[in-house]
Formats: sequence, C-alpha cells, structure tokens
Amino acid sequence: MATVTAAQAIGRRVPRVSRWQSPWLNAKLLVGFAMVLSMALLGVVGRLFWDVRLAHAASSPLNLPPVFAKAGPNFPPPDPAHPLGTESNGRDMLAVLIVGAPRSLRIGLIAAGIGMGIGIILGFTSGFVGGWLDNVIRTFADAFITIPSLAVLIVISAYVRQISVENMALLLAAFAWPGPTRLIRAQVLSMRERGYVLMARLSNASTFAIMFKEMLPNMLPYLAASFTGNVSGAILAATGLEALGLGPTRVPTLGMTIFYAIRAAAIIRGMWWWWGVPIAALVVIFSGLFLMTIGLDEIANPRLRGARPQ
Repeated sequence: MATVTAAQAIGRRVPRVSRWQSPWLNAKLLVGFAMVLSMALLGVVGRLFWDVRLAHAASSPLNLPPVFAKAGPNFPPPDPAHPLGTESNGRDMLAVLIVGAPRSLRIGLIAAGIGMGIGIILGFTSGFVGGWLDNVIRTFADAFITIPSLAVLIVISAYVRQISVENMALLLAAFAWPGPTRLIRAQVLSMRERGYVLMARLSNASTFAIMFKEMLPNMLPYLAASFTGNVSGAILAATGLEALGLGPTRVPTLGMTIFYAIRAAAIIRGMWWWWGVPIAALVVIFSGLFLMTIGLDEIANPRLRGARPQ
C-alpha cells in the first residue's frame, strides 16, 4: 500500500502561486502608469517628430482649426501642417502640448518630491523619536495646514517678476510637506511597537537604521500612493495659479495655455481646441495619477483588492 508523506500532503493542499499573481501587477496601477508615462514621453518622443519651435508666439498662422474639425465662417480652413490647429497668438497646439504637458508634470513631480522628502524626515522623527520633537513638529505641521495655501501662493506669485518651472515647484513645495508629515507620523506610531522593530531595538540598532532600514521599506507602497496623490494636488494648484496668469510666461504650460484662451475669449469665439487640448491632457494626467493611487492603495492594503486566504 502506497504511503503519502507529509510533504506530499502539504504540497497537495497548498495551491501553487503563479508569478503573474504578484500584487504589483495591479491593473489600475499599470494603466495609470501608462497614461502618465505617455504624457512624460510626449516631451521626449514628440520632439523627434515635431518642431517644438512652433510653440512660440507668431510662429504659425492664426486661428487654424484642427484637421478633424469643420471650418467655420470665422476661421480659415484647416491645415494638415497644424493637425491640432493654432491659436490667436500664432502657436501650434500640438507643439504646445508636446512642450507644456511634460512641464506641468515636472512641476508636480518636483513639488511633491520635495514635500514628500521633508514629510518622511519629519514624520519619522516625530513618530519614532517622540518627546519634545514630536510636539514641535506636530504643532508646526498643524499650523501650516490651517494656512490657506492657495491665497498665499497667489500673493507670492503676484510679487515675483519672473516665475520659472522650478520656482513654481518650489513655491508649491513650501506648502506640500505638512500633509505627508502627519500621515507618515500616524503610520510610524502604529508600526514602532511591532515585533521586528522591537527586535531591532534589542539588537542595539541605531535609530536611523530602525527608521530607514527596517520601517521605511515596509511603508513603500503607502508612501508611493501618497506621493502620486501629492503630485496630482501640486499639478492642480499649479494649474490654478497659471489659469490666473501667475505662472511662467516664457515657457508654455497647460495652465498658461488655458489662461491665454480665457483672456482671448476662446470659449465665446468657438475656439474649443485652444482650451480643449490642454484640458484633455490634464484629464489624462489626473486620471492616470488617480488610477495609480488606487492601485498602490490596493497593494498596501490587501483588503481593498479582495485578497482571500488560500
């Protein structure tokens, strides 16, 4: 009579996990990443196939509609040399999209990156070290959150004569750190009493090693989800400032394109492509970042993705 070993019995009961079942292969995360990456690569690949000098004023004919639109009585017929049309300042909309979309995304990445970096340092210090440092950092973070950042940014931007992409990102980063600081502090407070942290303390590991070598890797999905949300918020704030005319004027961005369209009454004149192209690009960016945030949340929290024990 054949006998079954314990290893064989266990092997029968435990299902085999495929390498394609990794939580990082999340459909929402991959789709969102592809959408954001397409906007980022637009500034690299697009320059190889299109003359971005057409994004400057007076470089193209005025008020050309897109090639897929019907020519109205107030506009000249479409020109295949300008597939997305042109605006009243003589800018080619495809060139504006190629130049402006990556720059708007760059503002969000720089602002969110700086804010997240400050938030990680302050949040870990406040939550793990505690004591008077916790009181000081928590008080400053709570005080900064109550400040109406958009109103302050409007005042600052109005007094800055020349605003570049980097300056705009730094202005936004000045108000991007309190939220991550509070959220990371709350996570650290819940993690510092876990077993691996206690074992690291018993092993006489340094505070820096415990925070950034033991705890930080376990928070990467959560931090990535927070980062994508902060990028979306920074781009939204930058677009709001630029739509008011308080953005970089020498380089085209999506928000400044919307500002020029509003100032020239493009909606009333029926030039929907002037404001529609940058808004469509922003929708793709925000939708991609939103999907990435949801996907990373599902990776960090198995309950959100409906994971069941085997």
